[in-house]
Amino acid sequence: MAYSLEVVRRARERLEQQRADRESEYRAHLAEAYREQPRLREIDRLLRQTMAQAAQCAFLKGEEGTALMAKAKEANLALQAERRELVNTFPEGYLNDRPVCDKCGGTGYVGSRMCSCLEDLCRQEQRRELAGMGIRAEDFRDFRLDYYSEQTDRTYGASPRMIMERNLERCRRFVRDFGGKPENLLFIGNTGLGKTFLSACIARTVADGGYSVGYETAVHLFSCLEEAKFTDSQEAKRQAEKYTACDLLIVDDLGTEMITTFVQSALYQIINGRLLEKRSTIVSTNLMPEALAQRYSPQIA
Repeated sequence: MAYSLEVVRRARERLEQQRADRESEYRAHLAEAYREQPRLREIDRLLRQTMAQAAQCAFLKGEEGTALMAKAKEANLALQAERRELVNTFPEGYLNDRPVCDKCGGTGYVGSRMCSCLEDLCRQEQRRELAGMGIRAEDFRDFRLDYYSEQTDRTYGASPRMIMERNLERCRRFVRDFGGKPENLLFIGNTGLGKTFLSACIARTVADGGYSVGYETAVHLFSCLEEAKFTDSQEAKRQAEKYTACDLLIVDDLGTEMITTFVQSALYQIINGRLLEKRSTIVSTNLMPEALAQRYSPQIA
């Protein structure tokens, strides 16, 4: 499970900005408090002094060191009590210098593990990225089974409603099991049957689980891959790398792209490469299996 490097980078930048904003606000409030209560500045200076004295006493042995330590502690506690009284003259939280996150101190990591505060920002950035691809708040609960007829289709021996109920459950199971054994899906059917909506539901749910998701139409996918191969565009190269590295790649509307030798080669490399890397891929298309076999190479089909 891993967010893309770009998503993590943006999330870390936002966390760093939150840290800077919190520190800037605290310094501004403290400066204002010092102007209104000059004694507060003096107390803070004396507190730093008593802490330094206590540190020095730690190196002294015997009764002298113990007595000096007790004196420094007594002075420190008295200053803290006086400081609390002065702080209480300001609105609650005005001089709060707590970090943006109590768990990690605003660094984003607890040891080598990503903190929940950074994970939440990563989820937000992943959602923002998906929104840029047209995926917003699609949810399996909003999938309308009442659009499908309950009349049995003799070709399939089941009604469209029954078939879509099975498809919906299969998609939900794909999401529940994601991250275990890698699986792939191929959605086939005419326009307006729910392929894109179900793909979007899967993309959003998988992304909310902390996995990196790439979602592209076939036309844009091959355009980006061609640009990455034949130009110096660094953005196109980064995007092309994402198609290979993301935990889940969804290719929508396969078959709408213009077929060229490059497209045939790129499609094979994407599918085969992700299979070898055990990364999940979803492809949706209006083409039936026999049309896929005619349009693409036998290896792709």
